[in-house]
Amino acid sequence: MAGEETAIGYLNENYKKFSQMARAIWENPEIGLDEKFASKTIADELEKAGFAVEFGAGQMETAFVASWGEGTPIIGILGEYDALPSLSQDATPERNELVPGGPGHGCGHNLYGVGALGAALAMKEAMQEQGITGTVRYYGCPAEETLTGKTYMARDGVFDDLDASITWHPGYANTVPINSSRLAMNSFKVHFKGQASHAAAVPHMGRSALDGAMLMDIGVNYLREHIIQDARIHSVIKDGGEAPNVVPPTSTIWYFVRAPKRDQVESIYQRMLDCAKGAALMTGTTYEVEFLTGCYEMLPNAVVSNIMLDKMEDIGGIEFSHDDMEFARQLQASIPPEIIEMSREQTLKSSIAGTTADDIGDVLCENVIRPSEEFRIGHGSTEVADVSQITPTANMWACCHPLGAPGHSWQITASSGAEIGFKGMDFAAKSMALTGLELMVNKEALEAAKKEFVEATGGRKYVTPLPEGATPKKGG
Repeated sequence: MAGEETAIGYLNENYKKFSQMARAIWENPEIGLDEKFASKTIADELEKAGFAVEFGAGQMETAFVASWGEGTPIIGILGEYDALPSLSQDATPERNELVPGGPGHGCGHNLYGVGALGAALAMKEAMQEQGITGTVRYYGCPAEETLTGKTYMARDGVFDDLDASITWHPGYANTVPINSSRLAMNSFKVHFKGQASHAAAVPHMGRSALDGAMLMDIGVNYLREHIIQDARIHSVIKDGGEAPNVVPPTSTIWYFVRAPKRDQVESIYQRMLDCAKGAALMTGTTYEVEFLTGCYEMLPNAVVSNIMLDKMEDIGGIEFSHDDMEFARQLQASIPPEIIEMSREQTLKSSIAGTTADDIGDVLCENVIRPSEEFRIGHGSTEVADVSQITPTANMWACCHPLGAPGHSWQITASSGAEIGFKGMDFAAKSMALTGLELMVNKEALEAAKKEFVEATGGRKYVTPLPEGATPKKGG
């Protein structure tokens, strides 16, 4: 197709530049809604290339939308760049914190944001050379780890005029999860308020907010028996008091509740609020619910996903060097063998029948893996799902870390600052660029993607899961 060679050539010529950008963001990890260095680094490069950049999307300082071109189709590319707390790590195969207790890119979002940038700029180069009309839109999406960025951006309508969107995520297998979804989710805190008193001398004069939080959690734990099996509930106590001899006057418990469908999340959420009400009655306390964010289930678009998978196969996968493989082996040595085996089995199970262990690799995945035709539900959540409920969306994975590396681990932080991460990022950028170009020129395919989307949604319009007046909050 016209323009593909230009896009590939551009990314080959700029491999070092994009690798250095990803490394710079890796060296300056920032938690969600604090990504000033990362968002500016990416936005400056887009502006330099002629994109019109506007910050402040979704009421977030580090969110932005960058556009180049004119008219339709409008193809969106989603980028992320937030880090995770407590995952600081050098790009070495041994545990070595750079900043004790500091943040690190344990999900590879330094690669994610820059890979998406490379795709957008490669599309622009090819469109300019070939005279292809349309608009490339890069979305700088902060705070994915707290499922905040795209949810608030979606509420404000920034994705509404897209004809399609594409994105990627660092992973192990080079694939596109065509027949799988992710869980819808609500994130909320319950703040209990009681009365402080001396816990030994006059406990009867106190009302323990911590008892309220703990009794709520006991109720929620009993509730688990009576919800669907694919639902997930997890919590942490953010405030539990300061000293055992003081009845805690305040306490906060933070929950994530997830389920395969948005309406299932809402139903379980309401029952959890009843647990809060009962706990407050039992303890003589009061409570306040702080809704942080929510997201939908993922709605993959088979038309766009298959185009992306075909482009990945046309490119031919990733070629890792002997040094890359050795680095990955050393990293893998820090992972329990049973975890590696579980990862291998999971990858094979999610692949098309007949895929072998040799196909997926033993340390790094170099081949493109066709996904299973059996529908599966991934038990994580992402607010890419909200974009997928607004416009036809495809999300690819590219190998950036060794087999068995757990998500949100120091091993992934190490990989994300190393050559294996940069090579996976380059492969993703090329695959997305070619997919975007195909959608720009192949009107029949784009119309087929839209038709599939309308059939899957029943024509309903996206409704934000956020309550009226909700605002983005740092750190959840």
